[in-house]
Amino acid sequence: MNDTELILVAMSGGVDSSAVAALLAREGRKIVGVTMRVWEDPAGTEARHGACCTLDDANDARRVADKLGFPHYTLNVKDAFRRMVVDPFIADYRAGRTPNPCALCNSAIKFDHLFIQGEKIGATKITTGHYARIGEFHGRPALLRGVDPKKDQSYFLFGIPAHRLGSILFPLGDMTKDETRALAREVGLNVAEKKESQEICFIPDNDYAALVEKEGGAVGAGDIVTADGKVIGRHSGYLHYTVGQRKGLGIAAPQPFYVTRVEPDTNRVVVGGREAIMGRTLVARDFNWLVPKDEIEGLTFTARIRHNSPDAPADVTAEGERVVVTFHEPQNAIAPGQAVVVYHGDVVVGGGWIEERID
Repeated sequence: MNDTELILVAMSGGVDSSAVAALLAREGRKIVGVTMRVWEDPAGTEARHGACCTLDDANDARRVADKLGFPHYTLNVKDAFRRMVVDPFIADYRAGRTPNPCALCNSAIKFDHLFIQGEKIGATKITTGHYARIGEFHGRPALLRGVDPKKDQSYFLFGIPAHRLGSILFPLGDMTKDETRALAREVGLNVAEKKESQEICFIPDNDYAALVEKEGGAVGAGDIVTADGKVIGRHSGYLHYTVGQRKGLGIAAPQPFYVTRVEPDTNRVVVGGREAIMGRTLVARDFNWLVPKDEIEGLTFTARIRHNSPDAPADVTAEGERVVVTFHEPQNAIAPGQAVVVYHGDVVVGGGWIEERID
């Protein structure tokens, strides 16, 4: 990287991406900030706390750019976001799956549009505030975990096209959150103490079911049943239940029950004991290989089925368009719709969307 190349900084308005801009500006890099507007908040909720990508966030990003002295632009991608993230999210929930919109947004919206915008303005590199790293594996650029296991965000980035990795920078990958905030304080950024976003940007108050019913129609009450079809309770709408859920079932029983399956066609929620939600093998679709699949023979793998779960040793087999992941030990609540991400050490081998659990 040289001092004259233009770097596009994706700025969410939070402390992480603002710290990235400060790092590059301090190094004398030529940078331009871009904030993506993906969603329009309902009237009266623009300043709600806990969500990302709000109007206040865009204004914070602009203030950081003004303070550090580089241009800042806002990019409207609301239509594409609605089509490629929100609509699939709603469809997945109505189909009884458990979607992961943040991972989908990274692969379908953020990096794609950032590179398109970068090419328009002559930027040769894209950088974000993600806690991940770009390294090398088998002589090619590779996506690596962030060094801070509590903040590592590589799970959400599996969908980046492999050919783009050499043009991406993740300056925070070697830092902790505390170090990031310390940098922001040192530079005097107004976002240094800003809280992290906790909500999905298009779901106020994390009420998934309300959004899905508003967009696709109400879902009525139905039966809660065991695997053999015995009715043991009633639910207020299957949209309120996801695989692995234990709380809120309203079932009085000597042993805890967990949701094992959601059946939209029958409007039933199927439950079972702890053993019923444990599984070893899953099938993934739309798998994005960051390490070429013809180079995986002989590698050892771990895989992760949720961002907040540890990865575990597994075998990985490519079967045509499908990828089969078999864990060495049973895993808790393998949920269709979630992402499975495969690692070799710190290297992200690739990831895809869980289609089904098969044992």
